Amino acid sequence: MPITKSALKALRQDKKRAIMNQPVRSRVKSSMDAVKAAPKLETLSSAFSALDRAVKRHIIHRNKAARLKSQLSKLVK
Repeated sequence: MPITKSALKALRQDKKRAIMNQPVRSRVKSSMDAVKAAPKLETLSSAFSALDRAVKRHIIHRNKAARLKSQLSKLVK
């Protein structure tokens, strides 16, 4: 358990951010699962969109998003 005031505040902020980021992470995961289940251009496009939104909100790193996009596009080829 945090002791200092700043550590307590950081814990509160982290919990709030985790709740705000959860839907975005969930959308990324579900859209990627959809592409793996049915590799089509429509599902690939929605997965790319979800990844780009996550990058824009600094939830995942842009290089990770690029790597995931590359892996998904290989499935659709």
